[in-house]
Amino acid sequence: MPTLLMGLGAFSNLLQGETSNPWVGGLGLLAFNSLYISVVFRGFDRRRRESATSYALLAAMGAITFGLAIAYGGNWLLFFPLFALACGTILRGRRLGICLIVLAGCACAVAVWRGDHVSEPWTIGYGTLISGGVTAAILTLSETVMELRATRQELARSAVEQERLRFSRDLHDLLGHTLSVVVVKSEAARRLAPHDIDAALAQVSDIESVGRQALTEIREAVTGYRQGSLATELDRAGPVLAAAGIEQAVHRSGPPPAPQTDALLGWVAREAVTNAVRHSGATRCEFVLDSTSERVRLTVTDDGAGPGQPVGPAGGTGLKGLAERLTAAGGSLKSGPGPGGGFVVTAELPAEASEVPGERDCG
Repeated sequence: MPTLLMGLGAFSNLLQGETSNPWVGGLGLLAFNSLYISVVFRGFDRRRRESATSYALLAAMGAITFGLAIAYGGNWLLFFPLFALACGTILRGRRLGICLIVLAGCACAVAVWRGDHVSEPWTIGYGTLISGGVTAAILTLSETVMELRATRQELARSAVEQERLRFSRDLHDLLGHTLSVVVVKSEAARRLAPHDIDAALAQVSDIESVGRQALTEIREAVTGYRQGSLATELDRAGPVLAAAGIEQAVHRSGPPPAPQTDALLGWVAREAVTNAVRHSGATRCEFVLDSTSERVRLTVTDDGAGPGQPVGPAGGTGLKGLAERLTAAGGSLKSGPGPGGGFVVTAELPAEASEVPGERDCG
């Protein structure tokens, strides 16, 4: 707005009576200033800046600029830099460049034709070109800074959401499995207590051990540094399945999976064991790991009824969370009744699975 002071010379000419048809000049000066203020304020709102109204106001301002400069010359030629500044607030990119070059050339031509300005004609053209270019550059930089701030806020919000999702997902998987184990061993202890107190106490001891392990895992989940493995989960699954009266069978082929893939398959095994113990009423649970240099597939089959969820990419809440993890890592998870009965969970992953968004580096 302070650049409007460049029009004081024209205003002084009006007051001193040095301008012919002062009423026309005064109305032109008033119209130019009004349009200038309106256009400049519209330039700070992208939606209003790119509207047809802004272009219409800019066109009207250009007509007044040329009319006053051609009619009066002298100090009135300074309206060319002011008009270029207004163009810099509205136009961007190639259109602005073409407009400023044409406008600077016209300003020089009018200054040469009038020949009554205190400075050289090329300074009018140069000032016109610089005014529009610098203004556009400053406003573009300001818009970029605001967009970066908005992007940073969005990234921060997204990071918080991803962390909440990670924690809720880990907590569900950890507590769901742990509580299922506690329930199974508690039932076993209750059944054994009247007949074999030592065996019942052994089950109670296992419950204590599971509880302590669960506390450790929850602390690791809270801090984001929990990293399981398929072998660990299969080792833990043996006693749990045995306590529930389920026979475990494990078959492996191919090279061992990469650490990230192995950790994801560990989650799949944990959830499959939880479902088998909690829902299925199965008597046998089989784990088959097929690994190649490109893909790794884990198939978990039990002969029970399954979790009672609809057939699809994933069944219950735990399976849905796992499906999201595996999809983010470039894999897939399917679950549902098997062709020969029972329930089947099949997980496929690349040999080198990408890190799951929202998971922290546990290296």
